[in-house]
Amino acid sequence: MFNNAIFPQIAEKIISEQESIMGPIAIERAESIKGLKVNWPKHEISFKGEESNILEELIESYRDFFGQVSVEVCRHAARKLISQLPLDQQPALLK
Repeated sequence: MFNNAIFPQIAEKIISEQESIMGPIAIERAESIKGLKVNWPKHEISFKGEESNILEELIESYRDFFGQVSVEVCRHAARKLISQLPLDQQPALLK
């Protein structure tokens, strides 16, 4: 049985990694994703909707802004947590 709390942890790791590269733009991009609520001063992330799809949109947003290298950064950030999700819940861009 998997824990839905993994999704916010993955999102937080991804946003943190992207922030270390892009700076505050990474937070702005995350805050613009529909269904993703970001309280960055507290590093609190919550989802409203299909978590896997929202996470995919977040990764695509970074890719659209910074290119394919952003997807690799996301994969690296999520690598330790992604295995805790069932295969059908893993965002395609993180596989």
